[in-house]
Amino acid sequence: MFKHLTSKRFEKLTAVFFLAGTTFVNAQTFTGTGGPISDNLDTTYYQIMVSGLSPSTINYTFGLEEVEIDLTHSKDRDLDMFLEAPDGTTIELSTDNGDLGQNYTNTRFRWDGSASITTAVAPMTGMWMPEGPLYQVNNGQVGNGRWRLRVYDDNNTGNNTGNMISWKLVFSTTPAQIPTLVSSNLPIVVINTNNQPIVDDPKIMTDFGIIYNGPGIRNYMTDPFNNYSGKAGVEIRGSSSQMFPKKSFGVELWDVNGNTIDSSLLGMPKENDWILSANYSDKSLLNNVLAYKLFTDMGHYAARTQFVELVIDSVYQGVYILMEKIKRENDRVDVSKLQPTDIYGDQLTGGYIIKIDKGTGSGGSGWNSPIPPTGSTNGQQIFFQYEYPDELSIVPQQSAYIQSYVDSFETALNGPNFTNLQTGYSNFIDVTSFIDLFLLNEMSRNVDGYRLSTYLYKDKFSKGGKLFIGPPWDYDIAWGNANYCRGNDTTGWAYQFNYDCSGDYWQIPFWWERLFQDPVFANHVRCRWETLKNTDLGVSNLHQYIDSMALYLNEGQQRNFLQWPILGTYVWPNPNPIPTSYAGEIDELKNWITARWQWMDANMPGTLAGCDLGTADNNSTLFNATVYPNPFNDQLTVRLDMATSKPVKIEIRDLAGRLLVQLQRNGAAGKQDIEIPVGDMAAGVYLLQVRAGDELITRKVIRN
Repeated sequence: MFKHLTSKRFEKLTAVFFLAGTTFVNAQTFTGTGGPISDNLDTTYYQIMVSGLSPSTINYTFGLEEVEIDLTHSKDRDLDMFLEAPDGTTIELSTDNGDLGQNYTNTRFRWDGSASITTAVAPMTGMWMPEGPLYQVNNGQVGNGRWRLRVYDDNNTGNNTGNMISWKLVFSTTPAQIPTLVSSNLPIVVINTNNQPIVDDPKIMTDFGIIYNGPGIRNYMTDPFNNYSGKAGVEIRGSSSQMFPKKSFGVELWDVNGNTIDSSLLGMPKENDWILSANYSDKSLLNNVLAYKLFTDMGHYAARTQFVELVIDSVYQGVYILMEKIKRENDRVDVSKLQPTDIYGDQLTGGYIIKIDKGTGSGGSGWNSPIPPTGSTNGQQIFFQYEYPDELSIVPQQSAYIQSYVDSFETALNGPNFTNLQTGYSNFIDVTSFIDLFLLNEMSRNVDGYRLSTYLYKDKFSKGGKLFIGPPWDYDIAWGNANYCRGNDTTGWAYQFNYDCSGDYWQIPFWWERLFQDPVFANHVRCRWETLKNTDLGVSNLHQYIDSMALYLNEGQQRNFLQWPILGTYVWPNPNPIPTSYAGEIDELKNWITARWQWMDANMPGTLAGCDLGTADNNSTLFNATVYPNPFNDQLTVRLDMATSKPVKIEIRDLAGRLLVQLQRNGAAGKQDIEIPVGDMAAGVYLLQVRAGDELITRKVIRN
């Protein structure tokens, strides 16, 4: 019961773990008597009084090696078994395993068992790794004394009886112990806390280092810290994820005096704020990385990521994602820096970052939307939080301004003339960003999408000034990895969450329901889908990327799931059936994506009119734009083909969303070539947008 709340750490002998104390001596075995197993939500204790243990102190040189259990029971999945050492240290051996099978027959719990007990089939004969970290009892305590086996029957229906035949403790010079990572194909992050506990808040000063020898070169724990070496403040981070034993961490790079310093980690732009994301419930380890990659490929900024293996105080922690924290910065969310004195004129109009989220985690103060979420039944409200400037830094004029702007957008969208190009919703938001986040949230069917971890940002009017949605954040339980509110369905729209779960406290703003009442918006969505469905969002593209990353992670994932033996085990909110292998997790993800893509393609709103020209249909006034040469060097030309004359606006942005080129022309009916000044733009991928009236064409361009 409550298996997802229980620590699952354990060890297995592999070529990449260094194991101390391998000199063999005869094992010392102690046997306990058995008896009936209490039924119907009751606990039975079985005891061994260990005496004469030599040496008496148990540790990683001499200590507990094995626990053997022999029992009969009519339904194994009713049983939870825990080992309690003389000092009170308690280890989870097995909880709710064996399904409807019967008996544990000479079941040997060992740190080097062939597989986790969670994958065993009754009667579980042979050597298995326990669910908990057996090494924890080898903590330097005196082994002589009372050891207890606690067996709990968690079924209240009764009539499932059993009997403990016997159980044994085996002590030797090859005891269960902490594994130590030797080498990896992934970069290695090493944290030394200097004997301080890492807590939720505040950050503690640690020694922080990264070993990375370059692409394709193996990294060894004995190598120097060659990518980063210094101090860092570290804390546990997250909201609901803090219930998991594998914790995520916030990292802030410090000097010796605790002042922040910027540094590039693993090739990512310089900054001081970073995150080590655990992705415990996402057993593919790919959900967040996949989502952020897709949003970047669609032409927007998303957090950059690098897979690493983490060691804290010489204890292996598993595979993590070292990633950027969402933050106002030129190389992250590139909006203007606001000073407390920016309280009037254009300076007041940007930049801001706000979010829709829970109040826990990094949440702060903010304001409630005056318009309730569609379809909710319990009086829920949408709450906007200040992210930048944060609640301690924002001044009253700034908080009033951003609230007023968002309120104006919502009022316009909710009003009778919401489609009006001068006064309606499109005057307040960057429609393209809303379309692209919609496609990402729907492709991944993010059960938390739109309502939690949803960021928005706004720059000054002199730099565009509209409200963008994004960057995307927290997709651990997307991509079919949620067993509630239709989170694992491949059918249906995620933006209609409020109808599926109207009683949930966190609801989705009315925006999306209202936006799709505008045929022009729906057509834009359909045309954007037609552009992306066989490229960035194409099934073959997604499968190829997933396969390549699974191959890259193949070595590390084995260590990760040895440390955290959760394959085949329920971790909130995994849907059934639960794959029993990493390969099974990857196959499940790919199969889910295929089915989801097929449903979306068959049910996408809007019409196809104009989509073959790469633009949306707006009152049948179509235009086309061809970009050549592409890739380009020093010259780039846009050829317009317009049905009627209208003003044209052309912009080029980098993948971080920064505006690099902007020009306006009077677009004449027919064909027209426009030379684009590319100046000193660096080599790379850029997003070119051509807007004529309410019609928009987006093209990727590459400079060699």
